[in-house]
Amino acid sequence: MASSNSNAAIQFFRGVDEVVVPEIRLTRSRDGITGQAIFFFDQPEALSPESMGDITGMILIDEEGELSTREVKARFVNGNPSALEATYSWKSEKDFERFMRFAQRYADSHGLGYTKNSDAK
Repeated sequence: MASSNSNAAIQFFRGVDEVVVPEIRLTRSRDGITGQAIFFFDQPEALSPESMGDITGMILIDEEGELSTREVKARFVNGNPSALEATYSWKSEKDFERFMRFAQRYADSHGLGYTKNSDAK
């Protein structure tokens, strides 16, 4: 089975790719060494009744391997889960560069673009 070099996926359950594409916001410390990516999934498949299980983390998968975080929170509307917010943190420039390679592969494999918000305060 052939695969593209830009295949990248996000999973909440091992082996099951999340089909909803998240909004991702990046923050970095002033020195640029540490930071985090905040993923927001509106109505993700992982919250559908068919796939309900315990979500214990988020896995970012690409050709280099896996990145993961256990920082995942559900948002509820009228008692029903409606969104997931996950935070992936890095502690070095090397970790940030690795995350950005994943992000580029994910964007490429999902037909996404990148916009820099220079108006952030």
